[in-house]
Amino acid sequence: MSATVRVGAIDCGTNSIRLLVADVDPATGELTDVLRRMEIVRLGHGVDRTGVIAPESMERTLAVTREYAASCRELGTERVRFVATSASRDARNAGDFIEGVRAAFAEHLGVEVSPEVVSGDEEAALSFAGATGGLAARGVPGPYLVVDLGGGSTELVRGTDHVEAARSVDVGCVRMTERHLVSDPPTPEEVAAAIRDVDAALDLAESVVPMAGVATLVGLAGSVTTITAHLLRLPAYDATRIHLHRSSLDDVRAACDDLLAMTRADRAALPYMHPGRVDVIGAGALVWRRVVDRVADRAGLREVVTSEHDILDGIALGVARRA
Repeated sequence: MSATVRVGAIDCGTNSIRLLVADVDPATGELTDVLRRMEIVRLGHGVDRTGVIAPESMERTLAVTREYAASCRELGTERVRFVATSASRDARNAGDFIEGVRAAFAEHLGVEVSPEVVSGDEEAALSFAGATGGLAARGVPGPYLVVDLGGGSTELVRGTDHVEAARSVDVGCVRMTERHLVSDPPTPEEVAAAIRDVDAALDLAESVVPMAGVATLVGLAGSVTTITAHLLRLPAYDATRIHLHRSSLDDVRAACDDLLAMTRADRAALPYMHPGRVDVIGAGALVWRRVVDRVADRAGLREVVTSEHDILDGIALGVARRA
């Protein structure tokens, strides 16, 4: 008899909302994908400036939430967890969004699913669990520094078998774009201002999460995977080529610098670029370049690992193991 449980995991961030339906063995942590889906909804658009989720951003996100709830019903999920991150922590009207999610699942799945607005620390722990689950078995050594570069925040987590130190900082591709990188392409002054913000945030992170002695730097989320697709010059986005790719520091730096300097039109023409990431990938590249440079300096690393497994996988593993 199979010991697996079919679960649904939803990660709602500042820029995107993603669904994973998977069959999970709670004992071994083995996870088999049934469905992965991602939509760019920009829930956090303008939140850094206004402090509220815009009505159009909320409706876009709730429309996709209704679709995800229907998919969970159609695929026979036994348990569902909906995790909301940076934008839903920051917005004054997050309560309206939470009620909208509850209504969507009540209507389309027929069960109560309350979105959990998780702390930065829990977000970091979920990302770490998802990203590191299969690394040791593939011969990737720890201690790991897992960096989840999101739209509104970036989580840095250190550990091997478990989280040893973690810090969430408020720099991400959407936040840095809206705050600084407004020209096309960004001006040197805008880039310098963004670097100051990112470096100050990394100073805070490093006061809690030591980087010396890290054996492997693991980058997660759409900005990092897109940068990896760029350095690989893929003819189309291919998660199987990207997952666990080991990139040299020189290749990562060149790809980041290239994306930051491009015009919007040039980025939009790239065959692996999601349309919803065109406006914010320059800022994502800037953040990732600063992270990679700092960790390389502190730990003496010569390469970076990109993972397609992230907070979604961590959410799925966690919900499968709930009693």
